[in-house]
Amino acid sequence: MSLKTRAGLLKVRPVGPGSRVGLVAPASPFDRADFEKGVAELRRLDFEPVFDERIFERRGYVAGDSELRAAQLIDLWRRADVDAVIAVRGGYGSVQILPHLSLADAALARQSRTALVGYSDVTSLHVWLACCAGMVSIHGPMLEKRLSEGPAAYDPVSFLASLRAAPMGELRPDGVEVLQPGAAEGPLFGGTLTQLLASMGTAWTFDPPAGHVLFIDEVGERPYRLDRMLVQLQQTRVLARASAVVFGQMPRCDEAGGDVTARATVADVMSGFAGPVLYGFPSGHATTPLVTLPFGVHTRVLGDGGAPGLVIEESAVGEGTA
Repeated sequence: MSLKTRAGLLKVRPVGPGSRVGLVAPASPFDRADFEKGVAELRRLDFEPVFDERIFERRGYVAGDSELRAAQLIDLWRRADVDAVIAVRGGYGSVQILPHLSLADAALARQSRTALVGYSDVTSLHVWLACCAGMVSIHGPMLEKRLSEGPAAYDPVSFLASLRAAPMGELRPDGVEVLQPGAAEGPLFGGTLTQLLASMGTAWTFDPPAGHVLFIDEVGERPYRLDRMLVQLQQTRVLARASAVVFGQMPRCDEAGGDVTARATVADVMSGFAGPVLYGFPSGHATTPLVTLPFGVHTRVLGDGGAPGLVIEESAVGEGTA
């Protein structure tokens, strides 16, 4: 079994029953009660959570000094007994730790092949892992408001499947719409639109390969802001390099009163796109249970008949040693 995806990204180690899972706080502070419930849910899934007191640090609107937050992640990459790292919460702050991640740390991450799980503000780390370390990562549930609330807030089947060596296969959740029909395939990349755009012009620019499938998530952004961000993405040529675009549910992105909706805005801006466009896939900021997606793996987009969705044709997990 190859340890690299078809796009050339390094796969992570498998995570299964009994695996030790490191917890980090790369962004905002979190609710302690939610944290404890999330830890209990991980144990219910037969994982052993690993963390230290640094995770409870506070510095205004972030979970401690940026160097300390980076050190949590680096220390877990050094541990051969930790198979995955899960972020406790997003919010804001992951981008602050990127200057503290060196080329040596990228090499360490590759050597460890430790899966990173998270969404929202953790998009900054997904971009760093893909574009700087050349690794896959997992767009999946964090502790706060997801694992802490159990299967009502996240889909355990896709979460566990994303950490195994077999490809996940078809994902056709309810509520996904086809805005533009068609079929396409390519390696899956993406995350929260705000963080993707914030990376542009930095040393950690989101720069997916030609032919990629782009997943776009967002929450709480008014339609005119979505329009502006999507137009900017067009002008960077990232959209032109995509074979398909899959949007999340975009909660709280409609105007008050519903006169202008996120869906209508996306449909308008994307009307000239050459490939299929899906809307309402429940990953990231979903109002229904979050479906986990592996980034960096070959994916087919189903938008040309039947229930729309994705086929994850490649696993993010590779067994063996690099």
